[in-house]
Amino acid sequence: MSGPQCCENPPTLSSSSGVGTVENFGGLKTYITGSLDSKRGILLVSDIFGFEAPKLRKLADKVASAGFYVVVPDFLYADPYDPENSERPLQVWIKTHGADKGSDDAKPVIAALESKGISAVGIAGFCWGAKVVAQLAKADNIKAAVMLHPSFVTVDDIKEVKAPIAVLGAEIDKMSPPELVKQFEEVLSAKPEVDSHVKIFPGVAHGWTVRYNEEDEAAVKSAEEAHQDMIGWFTKHVK
Repeated sequence: MSGPQCCENPPTLSSSSGVGTVENFGGLKTYITGSLDSKRGILLVSDIFGFEAPKLRKLADKVASAGFYVVVPDFLYADPYDPENSERPLQVWIKTHGADKGSDDAKPVIAALESKGISAVGIAGFCWGAKVVAQLAKADNIKAAVMLHPSFVTVDDIKEVKAPIAVLGAEIDKMSPPELVKQFEEVLSAKPEVDSHVKIFPGVAHGWTVRYNEEDEAAVKSAEEAHQDMIGWFTKHVK
């Protein structure tokens, strides 16, 4: 069910990374960055390594600097996947961290955003988080959705999406290979009422947007291009 690509290049977790703060938000420990004054909120859903991943928080800060109030909740309840734990390989870990639970937990977070005066909410998910986004994007109250190198997302999920959606895939991806991403594109192109953007990034592997090697100039460039695509999608639709 889960390929090794999900586990490659694990981050060194740090609760102190980023310029934001960690608070209880919508019932979950959450990294928060940006200003409520914008009235535009973004919910980021992590991959299996969780909300303390420094590159994810750095990206949250980047989205916030584009004029959004950004929340990154701990949907994994302080139990991110640990590749060093041989007793809990991914196939075992995933059984206690279903995307259905993540999408249920996200609803009070979205309600908390709205209660703080946020008038428009966008969502983005990475790998595991993209499946959570797939569930949430079926609702009417989401202004825009972005999936980055999705895992476990099916064609049937895409058929039910109502929110404007961008799918950013990798050329080298066993979880969502280009063939599957192209199927997503075909489904979306048959739904003119749903604005969509599908892009496959050449030469990169699953996880490239939040687990890139900072020493690799090409990898950094591809990640930053994806980040800008995501921010551009939110700027277009979350208003």
